[in-house]
Amino acid sequence: MSEVLIERLVEFAESGNQQKIIINGTSYQGWIMEITEDALLISTGFADKTGKDFWLKFADLDSAELYYWDTHADEWLVFKI
Repeated sequence: MSEVLIERLVEFAESGNQQKIIINGTSYQGWIMEITEDALLISTGFADKTGKDFWLKFADLDSAELYYWDTHADEWLVFKI
């Protein structure tokens, strides 16, 4: 994976209070926990009992919509890779 893409994904992970990734109609909302060479880990939910972790491959992000929660605007803002 390109270093530029990984840097942009790190910037995405650090944007806003939470991140939301929509892939083929499925929404993953939570916090980016880890970024590897070919995937990222997003943790959803509010507690260990309700939260789940999902590994999303970079190849799947080509068609994904990325958003982050902007606490100043109190709304989801689009993040472009």
